[in-house]
Amino acid sequence: MKRSPTEATLKAAYEAAKERYADWGVDPDEALKTLATLSLSLPCWQGDDVVGFEKKSTALSGGILVTGGAPGRARNGDELRTDLDFSLSLLPGKHRVNLHAMYLESEKAIDRDAVEPRHFDRWVAWAKEKKLGLDFNPTYFAHPKALSGLTLSHPDRSIRDFWIEHGLACRRVAADLGRRTGSACVHNTWIPDGYKDAPVDRWAARHLLLESLDRIHKTPADPAVEIDAVESKLFGIGVESATVGSHEFYLGYAVQRRLAVCLDMGHFHPTEDVADKLSAVLLFAPSVLLHLSRPVRWDSDHVVVQDDPVLRVAEELVRIGDWDRVSLGLDYFDATLNRPAAWVIGARAVLRSLLMAMLQPTAQLQELERTGDCTAKLVLVEELKAAPWQAVWDWHCYRNGVPVGASWYESVKEYAKTTLATRN
Repeated sequence: MKRSPTEATLKAAYEAAKERYADWGVDPDEALKTLATLSLSLPCWQGDDVVGFEKKSTALSGGILVTGGAPGRARNGDELRTDLDFSLSLLPGKHRVNLHAMYLESEKAIDRDAVEPRHFDRWVAWAKEKKLGLDFNPTYFAHPKALSGLTLSHPDRSIRDFWIEHGLACRRVAADLGRRTGSACVHNTWIPDGYKDAPVDRWAARHLLLESLDRIHKTPADPAVEIDAVESKLFGIGVESATVGSHEFYLGYAVQRRLAVCLDMGHFHPTEDVADKLSAVLLFAPSVLLHLSRPVRWDSDHVVVQDDPVLRVAEELVRIGDWDRVSLGLDYFDATLNRPAAWVIGARAVLRSLLMAMLQPTAQLQELERTGDCTAKLVLVEELKAAPWQAVWDWHCYRNGVPVGASWYESVKEYAKTTLATRN
């Protein structure tokens, strides 16, 4: 891991790869130009195990569970931003950071229905200094009023009203973040609402959720500063039998109300393929927010790796080619790993998958499919699995001034000694 290739070696490998890709009619230079325009939104909650900065002691709820105890967890906003700074420095390209409402910074305790833009002033100042975009999520879990497992669909009107006020407050925050950073903030609503045992009256619960969402989204967002999205879930710990905000519910709601649909890779049955959903959803919904994650048997939010499901999503995105209607976010939290390393592993895996997809002769493959030459298509698909994409990726990293190959991990180990180890 310690040895880094020279510029001459990297350049020679890249030129050789370009010659090979030219045989397929692919221009790696163009692929890298497109890749450089894409931004990933890194989940801030990976850096502190979804603890947040509220002055409270309510444990995680809503089916969220963090396992592991790697040393060096960020304990406040300054430490979390320092870790994000370091992690972003190891990634090629310009990326974003995704916040939850629970990461507000205030001298006194602030309840969820009283969250204001000023509670994120330090995040905005940091983002403007680093020229980063910020995204935002309401936090409908880890709160006394969420312990029943129901929030926006709760039968108690006062509970629903509290969470509706939280949703409205978060929309104001998101719009402010987008306005002040100069980059539209993706505001994504996910709620934990569901039932441990089979409910009798799903209809009533979904009617209540519909009413709550309509109150939150009564005023349309200005797309220049805020993009509203809704996110479904299949099940969670404690809500194994049913979720109120199912995929069908939110798909219908988003299409009818003209919101973005969030597709989280861990929020579907194990045999469902998120990549297959993209072309269908984008025919009807204004836009899609992707939460790239790695479910292991269930929605366990493991760190993204360069596996087949992620590559299939990347291929579908490239083949659709409508980048203006897609937002790319990572969503995972793993305390068994060095936390900055987890950000870098996941982001690099997604970027490499996108590059691999961009380096495919998409037009040629589509033409073979249109003409019914399935044999030639499969031959080419299999041949591409051995294509020299790694040389293109290495050159991309080198040109962007970030470590090539796994050499970035040496920086992480040093950072762990000098920074993470100082945290008790």
